[in-house]
Amino acid sequence: MRLVRNVLITAFGFWVVQYLVPGIHISTPGVLFLSALVFSIINAVIRPILVLLTLPLTLLTFGLFLLVVNAMLFSLTAWLVPGFEVNGFWAAFFGALFFSLLSSLINWLL
Repeated sequence: MRLVRNVLITAFGFWVVQYLVPGIHISTPGVLFLSALVFSIINAVIRPILVLLTLPLTLLTFGLFLLVVNAMLFSLTAWLVPGFEVNGFWAAFFGALFFSLLSSLINWLL
């Protein structure tokens, strides 16, 4: 049940972010939910490994490098899911930033 809730929150976040950030496009609702599922899996599996590997750089930048890690995971999701497009690093960076803020707000409200 928790996975379903996370995927729905992620899908809603992606839906909002595509309207806020130029350079992010999701073609269909099916692609929206598929990209939310893929992003949830990537966050559960790959993100902890990347956070551990980049720990020295993250400490050196007082945690700001985690924004770059989030942007890389956002871009990886777009690369894996056809129909989900992220045009460039800055679109991925701001998309991941807005998505993180939005999903944190939603999780706090729930």
